[in-house]
Amino acid sequence: MDWQTAGLLLAGLALLVAGAEGLVRGASRLAAAVGISPLVIGLTVVAFGTSSPELAVSLRSSLAGQADLALGNVVGSNIFNVLLILGLSAAITPLVVAQQLVRLDVPLMIGVSAATLLLGLDGAVGRLDGLLLVAGLVAYTVFSIRQSRRESAVVAAEYAGEFGAPPPRGAAALARNLLLVAGGLGLLVLGADWFLDGAVRIARVLGLSELVIGLTIVAAGTSLPEVATSVLAAVRGERDIAVGNVVGSNLFNLLAVLGLAATVSPGGVAVPAAALRFDLPVMLAVAVACLPVFAHGSAIFRWEGWLFLGGYGAYTAYLILAATEHDALPAYSAAMGAFVLPLVAVTLLVLGVRAWRERRPRT
Repeated sequence: MDWQTAGLLLAGLALLVAGAEGLVRGASRLAAAVGISPLVIGLTVVAFGTSSPELAVSLRSSLAGQADLALGNVVGSNIFNVLLILGLSAAITPLVVAQQLVRLDVPLMIGVSAATLLLGLDGAVGRLDGLLLVAGLVAYTVFSIRQSRRESAVVAAEYAGEFGAPPPRGAAALARNLLLVAGGLGLLVLGADWFLDGAVRIARVLGLSELVIGLTIVAAGTSLPEVATSVLAAVRGERDIAVGNVVGSNLFNLLAVLGLAATVSPGGVAVPAAALRFDLPVMLAVAVACLPVFAHGSAIFRWEGWLFLGGYGAYTAYLILAATEHDALPAYSAAMGAFVLPLVAVTLLVLGVRAWRERRPRT
């Protein structure tokens, strides 16, 4: 890989992060100025804004006919968000899980993940499928805004502390915020173009498929805003925000990023057989794993964070071994199937049973 390719990739990544930051700041201040509550801003504007790099890259790759990158970006980002971002955040400090996440958002994430797998069984997420996903996003956003009015005072106060600073008013402030939004969008578009070109060059040099590059380098790069938001929220003690941002971003990735990418691409987003066999089922399994982990004790404890981090390491190792056709792949797959995965499954089952007992009405 030459320095020009590396520079293009890093410059594109920097523009994506800067663009997302500008978009989130400008949009949050505009929303606050028109009277939208800090809780709603956190659940919608911020969670969706941190996913804007994924949206920019996936739309750009779909229009350029690189559908494998678009799909790999979405699937890889969702796996990265839960296993690495939540894992790292929980390893720093145990994370509080709001009951709404257990009752609604996580089951919805599981359902949308399963629906995405089913939509891809015919080899593509077509335009009609994409429109269906986008319609789901609209319904989820409207419901989240209505549901936020019922949130507890503690949760509302936490979001107010992060997003509730009274925004400056007046024409000058309005112009600055509009400029932030416009500038952020412009940086996202340019950054997506550079980042995608760099990623495609790396794939060709290393002899890796665009799907693998999308699942790893592109997914990790476009998820940096989620890393910053969730880890900083955990460090500051804003632990509802750390978890809610990841779940909201995952829903946005599937409903908006994949939905819009499939809608604008003439042939939809192709779903390779390899993704159907492995990556989409892993994404679904990760979403399912969230339910017992979140429900047990209404928190993600440090050891569960390390479990998530270990899972991401194992997943990435498999991708690398499979992409390079390494001799160690059969032994690694056998060890995972015979020991690691059954142990993880038993652990999640025990957590699920404990969570059920915690919530069972006492007589």
